[in-house]
Amino acid sequence: MQYFVVMIDYGRRGREAVVDPEITRREVISRIASGEYRNVSFIHEIAGSSVEDVTEAILTEATLPRIPPEDVDLQAIRLDHAHDLRKHERT
Repeated sequence: MQYFVVMIDYGRRGREAVVDPEITRREVISRIASGEYRNVSFIHEIAGSSVEDVTEAILTEATLPRIPPEDVDLQAIRLDHAHDLRKHERT
C-alpha cells in the first residue's frame, strides 16, 4: 500500500496532516498547483514499511514554468508609444 502524508503549517493556528490512501502523486501535485495545499511543511511518501521525503520533488513538479515575453510585444509597445507622442504633438 502506498500513500502520501502532506503536512500543512497554519502558523499560530497549528498544523494539519492530510493523510488519504486514495490520493495519488498526481493529485497531490495538482492540489499544490491549484493552491488548495499552501504552506506545505513536508510531504512523505509511505510505501509498505518505508518512508521517503518527497517534498522537493513534488514542489518542483507543481511549479509552473516561467515564459518570458517575446520581442514582438516589446516592438509593439515602442510603436504605440511613438504613435501616442505624434498624437499629442502641438501643431
